Parts: sequence; C-alpha cells; structure tokens
Amino acid sequence: MLAFVSCGPKIKTNKQLVGDRDSLAVMKAWDVVTLVSDSGITQYRVSAPQWLIYDKKSQPCWIFPDGIHLEKFDENLNVYAQVDADSAIYFNKKETWILTGNVKAVNEDAEQFESERLIVEQHKDRIYTDTTVRITQKDKIINGIGMESNQRLTRYTILKPTGVIPLDEDSTDNQTNSSALTDTIKYE
Repeated sequence: MLAFVSCGPKIKTNKQLVGDRDSLAVMKAWDVVTLVSDSGITQYRVSAPQWLIYDKKSQPCWIFPDGIHLEKFDENLNVYAQVDADSAIYFNKKETWILTGNVKAVNEDAEQFESERLIVEQHKDRIYTDTTVRITQKDKIINGIGMESNQRLTRYTILKPTGVIPLDEDSTDNQTNSSALTDTIKYE
C-alpha cells in the first residue's frame, strides 16, 4: 500500500487572490479634475483628491472618500453654483449624490448652505437633508433642521426653523425672531 502526502504550498485560485469583484474598484484616481458635459455642453467641473469607481456592486457607485469640489456652469461657462463636501458617493443608476461631512453649497444668488449631509436626486431635481442646516443670505442667517430644495438651491423650504439672525441691525424688513417662527420657512 502506497500513500502520497503533499507537503507543498496550496495554490490559491484567482478568486481567492482577488476577492469578490464587487468589492474592488475598477478605477482609482488621485488629484482628479474632470469636466462633465451633457449633449456637448459642459455642465460641471469635479475636483477630488481621490476618486474610486465600483462598477460591479449591486448599486454601482463613485466614491470620493477624501472630499469633493463641484462647480456648476451656465451656458456661457460661468460658475453659478458650487458645492464642497468632506466625502461623497454618487449612485449611477439612481442618479443620486450623498454628500457628507462639512457640506457647503453656494447658489447663484451667493446664498451659502451648510449642513452635515445633503442628498441630491438629479432625476427629481431635488436636494434635501434631515440634519441641521444653516443658510447665510445677504441680510440674515437662517438655522433649522431639515430642508428641501430644487437643484439650483433657488426654491427651498426649511422644514423645522430654529432661528433667524439678522446681519444688518438697522434692517427690520425681513427680520424674524425665534419666538415668531412658523413650522416651515419657504423661499421662492
């Protein structure tokens, strides 16, 4: 009777070496600056320290783990809005961005929006958050919890306003104090 015993190393399969394909980024890029166009018209400039693309996940996505800067252009390539976030995820199929961290957005009227999280649903022309939000306008600062807006941040509603701080002490036109706040504040 003969017995053969193998003492050599076991050979691993490609799957064991690589792991699950859906957990690997198909692309990793550093110090990225790219332009995004639609129908030949430049729409956005995206800048990020790192960009990861996962195309085999159940929900394919782009991940920007170290922050992102987006600029939106008008038809004359003038920047009319911009967004900065500590990190971001874009879900391709849903056309949805989730921006997290110190999120700051500036609209075409130079109003600044600050929150810990903003969700942008491109196909619905909707931006929203359920976290705290601070909006700095020319004459006041509005604080609240929750916001809904169009993508241009020109028509928005603060869902639970917590206070309005006038920036010009002499101005009483749009001044609202905390005790006079309503359930929502709407701007159009």
